[in-house]
Amino acid sequence: MGSLFRSEEMALCQLFLQSEAAYACVSELGELGLVQFRDLNPDVNAFQRKFVNEVRRCDEMERKLRYLEKEIKKDGIPMLDTGESPEAPQPREMIDLEATFEKLENELREVNQNAEALKRNFLELTELKHILRKTQVFFDEQEGGVNQTTESMTRALITDEARTAGASMGPVQLGFVAGVILRERLPAFERMLWRACRGNVFLRQAMIETPLEDPTNGDQVHKSVFIIFFQGDQLKTRVKKICEGFRATLYPCPEAPADRREMAMGVMTRIEDLNTVLGQTQDHRHRVLVAAAKNLKNWFVKVRKIKAIYHTLNLFNLDVTQKCLIAECWVPLLDFETIQLALRRGTERSGSSVPPILNRMQTFENPPTYNRTNKFTKAFQALIDAYGVASYREMNPAPYTIITFPFLFAVMFGDLGHGAIMALFGLWMIRKEKGLAAQKTDNEIWNIFFGGRYIIFLMGVFSMYTGLIYNDIFSKSLNIFGSHWHMSYNKSTVMENKFLQLSPKVDYEGAPYPFGMDPIWQVAGANKIIFHNAYKMKISIIFGVIHMIFGVVMSWHNHTYFRNRISLIYEFIPQLIFLLLLFFYMVLLMFIKWIKFAATNEKPYSEACAPSILITFIDMVLFNTPKPPPDHCETYMFFGQHFIQVLFVLVAVGCIPVMLLAKPLLIMQARKQANVQPIAGATSDAETGGVSNGGSHGGGGGHEEEEELSEIFIHQSIHTIEYVLGSVSHTASYLRLWALSLAHAQLAEVLWTMVLSIGLKQEGPVGGIVLTCVFAFWAILTVGILVLMEGLSAFLHTLRLHWVEFQSKFYKGQGYAFQPFSFDAIIENGAAAAEE
Repeated sequence: MGSLFRSEEMALCQLFLQSEAAYACVSELGELGLVQFRDLNPDVNAFQRKFVNEVRRCDEMERKLRYLEKEIKKDGIPMLDTGESPEAPQPREMIDLEATFEKLENELREVNQNAEALKRNFLELTELKHILRKTQVFFDEQEGGVNQTTESMTRALITDEARTAGASMGPVQLGFVAGVILRERLPAFERMLWRACRGNVFLRQAMIETPLEDPTNGDQVHKSVFIIFFQGDQLKTRVKKICEGFRATLYPCPEAPADRREMAMGVMTRIEDLNTVLGQTQDHRHRVLVAAAKNLKNWFVKVRKIKAIYHTLNLFNLDVTQKCLIAECWVPLLDFETIQLALRRGTERSGSSVPPILNRMQTFENPPTYNRTNKFTKAFQALIDAYGVASYREMNPAPYTIITFPFLFAVMFGDLGHGAIMALFGLWMIRKEKGLAAQKTDNEIWNIFFGGRYIIFLMGVFSMYTGLIYNDIFSKSLNIFGSHWHMSYNKSTVMENKFLQLSPKVDYEGAPYPFGMDPIWQVAGANKIIFHNAYKMKISIIFGVIHMIFGVVMSWHNHTYFRNRISLIYEFIPQLIFLLLLFFYMVLLMFIKWIKFAATNEKPYSEACAPSILITFIDMVLFNTPKPPPDHCETYMFFGQHFIQVLFVLVAVGCIPVMLLAKPLLIMQARKQANVQPIAGATSDAETGGVSNGGSHGGGGGHEEEEELSEIFIHQSIHTIEYVLGSVSHTASYLRLWALSLAHAQLAEVLWTMVLSIGLKQEGPVGGIVLTCVFAFWAILTVGILVLMEGLSAFLHTLRLHWVEFQSKFYKGQGYAFQPFSFDAIIENGAAAAEE
């Protein structure tokens, strides 16, 4: 749990492995997932590395497995996924895997080719069957003298020419061709025939009712049968070229009816035989794919592990004897012994007699940042890392965010009913997380919700708590303890008078409501919002100032850990004093006002004498004399207030030049004295990227070239101006807690008044039906607008408060993440890439 507050201590190590044991050792480290290897061959081309051939073999195996996966998915066969992760195979097992995949691919390709040829033959026979049937109808119509308008016109043309030629050459002989064409090409085909042949052809066509299967891609296509009559070889050649251009398929069609019947019988016999053969081919293909589907997931895992191992081995260096591989890696110090045990296991598996050697190295490089997380803290850590990965050993805001994030969200979203909906949704995802995690989906929105299930649950629970404090449930209140107000109005006045106003001086009995808001404020139409405004505005400022002070205190932990004495004395202390003397003092004034002044008190502590906190704060900063108070009221809230305020402002203003000049001047003085390096602890954040070298770890950090003094002054100026002005703007920024809380409550009240109350006023059987419909509409609007949209808005505002107002006080976020060599991460990323 300690690494949750700071990243793990890391060490840069040098690893020596025997060549025969390197594969097994790297495999064990991949299963462990705690080592980040460095590339020792950055200038070597990827195709010139030692194990490039093995990587290519793995790529080829992956290609074959993807082909098998595509064919399995095409047939809709479920793939067995046990959820287990088999160990990486030994190098000698690669040959067996390659042989298995080669055999399966060749067998499947051969089956597919045979099936495609059979389907093509089947398509041709089916088309020929339809041609023989349709042409028989054409010929029967011709012999029976059944003619339509288009036929009569075409025959008339041919008959006129035949009559002219018949006087000298005898009777006219008409030829014909028959075939099949795609239905959408038929109109253009018909126009082209008419234009190219000048109307000297006769075309008949009929649609094939049932769609036919394209053997190439399996799509269903619609086709039509046609028969073209013409005279002469010249027209015959022209017609065939047009058919070829429109990709129409021509088939032989006998002229004699008896020959056509005999051919049709032969075609039907061949179609039946083909159906039998096709069925057997599909059964064989299905058996091959079912057998492959049982092992496909495990095969993918094995191949990806082998490929990852050889990719990692390509990062290593060979020693001069070519018998030893040398690697450099970052490892967490706490897992040093665990990594050594994994290396011993790998050595034993390989049968090597030479143990691996893991030595720590001294370095000035910044180590990677590694924060251990579990399924609960992972989502909160992701929120922090989205802003920027923490610098090495920098204070991690994630554990504090676990509490502050849902709480500040709940201040804006406070409603017992809406919070319950959100909490139940988060609890459902938590209870069903194993099943939901197994159902991998490409839906990004769902993945975001599921990944943040614990955040959603906590936001819902905290919203229920603040909803109880506000006494707000779907814009109504719970009267648990009974109101402590006494009103001298009748029921009709209370229910109907929208301008009813509560007066603490008249109606209040003096005993506070035990928990949260008194429910009587529901009926105070005139001053309910005024009361809630004052309350929520003040608590927003209180929470904001406390949150910022906590952020400044967090910077103290950074300065002390990195032994940065200069920053501790001349940055942290002035920053804290500035914030406390101005803004925390304003918070104290709020509490003093709440305690000393009340509507039931007599002057000088009555409601009329209560000063404005905002006006008091402005007068304090500008050294203005307060305006004369009303009669019998005091000018100040307590004795010595004016002197304390002047002192606080002067000290706070005096902190600004300390923050601005102290550190750069000390650095300049130290450089003049040493003329080589700045004194210990005097390095600025600009020099060290936010942290100084301070830790007894194998990897160091922050040892960089000295920065120009001008740049140090500029950096410190920007940092000081940002802090001073940011203290004002960030305090005002926390007023979003008040604004969104008020908006959420008003939207809930509008939905209740304008929608649900209409259904509740209906009576009788019709009223029940109306209420059901109205309630459904109200529930949809409540979930869609108040829970989803308002929840998203409050979430984003809370995220901004943490990233800008809180983390800017201490968090640099200039590190880089620890990315260990892990089989789990590689397989998960590979599966996600394959799905895309």
